[in-house]
Amino acid sequence: MFERFTKDARAVVTEAVVHAKRAGAETVEETHLLLALLDRKGSRGSFALTSLGLPARRGSVERALAEARRRGGLSRADADALSGLGIDLSEIVSRVEEAHGQGALKAERSGTGGGGTGRRRGLVRRSGHRPFTRGAKDLLTDSLRIALANRDRSIGDEHLLLAITARPGVPAEVLADHGVTYESVRRVLYGGGEAKAG
Repeated sequence: MFERFTKDARAVVTEAVVHAKRAGAETVEETHLLLALLDRKGSRGSFALTSLGLPARRGSVERALAEARRRGGLSRADADALSGLGIDLSEIVSRVEEAHGQGALKAERSGTGGGGTGRRRGLVRRSGHRPFTRGAKDLLTDSLRIALANRDRSIGDEHLLLAITARPGVPAEVLADHGVTYESVRRVLYGGGEAKAG
């Protein structure tokens, strides 16, 4: 599939690995792909983000992503679901941080499922390779589906952006909070470019 990626899309994937390394993450996650998209200049994805006013609010996006990491990567929808069960996520985060220090839940998930983290950590340390989480891999697959649905020949960074906005989770939630939704990005890219940030 990677051979179908444009130069810009390949750069996003490569830069996502750099973001993961910089954060000390064992795996490359959807959030790292979003941060790499925010770094792009002169591409269709960056055009859409600029049209929707996101570069001017990058600091706010990064703070929102950091806050989600502080909550252990849970979205507000996750927190609301837990609240419906009588579980106060803010209280849990406060108690964990009280016992283990500020940001104790920030630890990156391995993405390997139960029991495989020790072996994976050793692999990361020796080879420097950071595998993509299931969510990040699914995002790349979704970008292919979106490109095909739009009859585009290649997968560009704009398809990665559309895939991020279409998937449930923290990256889409943070983007939506900043007026960047699947519909608004799609209007900018395919519908005349008249979308406005919400």
